[in-house]
Amino acid sequence: MAYIKFDKEQLINLEYSLKRELLRSNRAGAFASTTIVNCNTRKYHGLLIVPQPQFGNTPHVLLSALHETVIQHNEEFNLGIHKYQDNVYQPKGHKYVRDFNLDPTPKITYRVGGVVLEKEMLFSSREDLMMIKYTLMEASSPTTLRFKPFLAFRNIHALSEVNNDVSKKYNPVKNGIEITMYDGYTPLVLQFTKQPLYTYAPDWYYNIEYTYEKNRGYDYLEDLYVPGFFEIQMRKGESIVIAAGTKEIIPAGLKQKFSAEINKRIIRQNFKNCLTNAAEQFIVKKDGDTNIVAGYPWFGSIGRDTFMALPGLLLTKGDTVTFGRVMQSMIKRMQGPFFPNAVLNYKIEYSSVDTQLWFFWALQAFTQHTGETEKTWETYKDTIIKILDAYAEGTWFNISMQKDGLLYAGEQGFALTWMNAVIDGKPVTPRIGKPVEVNALWYNAIVFSLELAKGKGDEKFIKKWTPIAEKIKVSFIGNFWNENMGFLADYTNADFKDWSVRPNMVMAVSLPYSPLNDIQKKKILDVIEQELLTPRGLRTLSPKNIKYKGIYRGNIYQRDMAYHQGSVMPWLVGHFAEGYLKIYGKAGISVVKNLYNSFESEMQEYGIGTISELFDGDPPHKPSGATSMATAVAELLRVEEMIRLTYS
Repeated sequence: MAYIKFDKEQLINLEYSLKRELLRSNRAGAFASTTIVNCNTRKYHGLLIVPQPQFGNTPHVLLSALHETVIQHNEEFNLGIHKYQDNVYQPKGHKYVRDFNLDPTPKITYRVGGVVLEKEMLFSSREDLMMIKYTLMEASSPTTLRFKPFLAFRNIHALSEVNNDVSKKYNPVKNGIEITMYDGYTPLVLQFTKQPLYTYAPDWYYNIEYTYEKNRGYDYLEDLYVPGFFEIQMRKGESIVIAAGTKEIIPAGLKQKFSAEINKRIIRQNFKNCLTNAAEQFIVKKDGDTNIVAGYPWFGSIGRDTFMALPGLLLTKGDTVTFGRVMQSMIKRMQGPFFPNAVLNYKIEYSSVDTQLWFFWALQAFTQHTGETEKTWETYKDTIIKILDAYAEGTWFNISMQKDGLLYAGEQGFALTWMNAVIDGKPVTPRIGKPVEVNALWYNAIVFSLELAKGKGDEKFIKKWTPIAEKIKVSFIGNFWNENMGFLADYTNADFKDWSVRPNMVMAVSLPYSPLNDIQKKKILDVIEQELLTPRGLRTLSPKNIKYKGIYRGNIYQRDMAYHQGSVMPWLVGHFAEGYLKIYGKAGISVVKNLYNSFESEMQEYGIGTISELFDGDPPHKPSGATSMATAVAELLRVEEMIRLTYS
């Protein structure tokens, strides 16, 4: 029996099925995403979404949807589905859906009278190519299938509107057509394993509605272009494959290509396999670089998330080669001591204080995995020194080491930590001063670097940084710790100390090197368990705080107000688990194991077979944000590894 499947009652209930989404990406940065009944509910949904080199390599939706029609005895049964205004669904193909299985590739079974049709969707792992296989399982009379492609040719963040600029030309290719709606785009090539009858009938479909965009306060209506339709006659037991790509291929090899691609898949037959399968989809290899996509469907590469996700995505499966390539790709794009943190409107942003410190944490995990201390120092020494020296001497955004050895960071209008939501140019949680997790990471980075330097006998480095590490250890306690409260301040600025209970202090418990003693760590874990821990990770703010927002819903303002003010971040579960096992050892394994297992039900919710960006702070902790998040998947894989190593 399939690990992830849905039955007729679940599928025809749109309230249920439209909340469950599919995702498949390839290693070149292209992806496909839709719901389990193939009704698009986001502007980010589509069957072929491909980076466009001429538009800054940003992803663009080429093929939005492909609607099928079964024709028998001159009667037409439309299997497609779109939502239009006023809650109108047309056509209503979901009523014919009988079954859905996720593996080895998403398969939907339709029943129309005496016709049983299977549809399997497979996205190539290497090429910008979506393959859809149709098998006519049952048919009591001659059957024709009609296919109608809906085209968008627009950025994933935009929406298409009817216009006169669209090119209505097409070029015939072997068993299909090639079409480019606008100049500058790569073409969309649609091909079949056998020759279809193509009817040129250009038309626009107006005001298709995307429910999630409407609920999120964005524009939500789109016009899609249909250039014509294809028809193919099929007999019982016959299969055809449709290819939607950017290059013409040989149709005769499509079925073989389809089978070969299926054999590459990690079958999602259990929770661990789902996480491993999802982890592969964040790796992108393009133009000589290897990068991590932070999340789907709308995130690109984010420096902070890259370093936070690397150990879980790659080291848990022993892939040190790809790890090294990602590190080198990131180093290549440094500006001064800063790694690129994000790309916004084609502009690279470097405004982060902790991204550089997460680099040390990722490198630390690599060194622990390989045991290659000397080689690590030789390879990364220059980068290590560049970052540490710049932070010590002072650099952009008022980042500088103070007399007490601690790091100060921040200036008005910038949110430099991972709590970086900004509304109308103003950070929701500015945290200007000395953030607790930044200084925990700072101390850990310095002590780890000293460990590497000692392995190579680098006396100059050791002499400079040893007294600084010793000073930080004392200053950290004096600056952040409150013995009566039993936890750490979230950040301080001069005489001000913010005692909001947030998860940032967990880093001082989980990191390999910490200024805290075990008694202090245990007290912190107790507070986190009482106020922040949920079955989906840690809340970003205690419910006892007046600023707490337990539901992540609404427009951009409402969502950003809740993003770091109570929403649950699943990636934090890794640091809680690591800190917990440091203190309790095998005695704490049941708590960690139960926490890990509590995520398994998410495999059939929201982003199917993966973990979402965040969850509501309030029960039942509904998923939200990006449907698949690299840090969330990565940290759960690390937790699974912690459990195995603790048992071994």
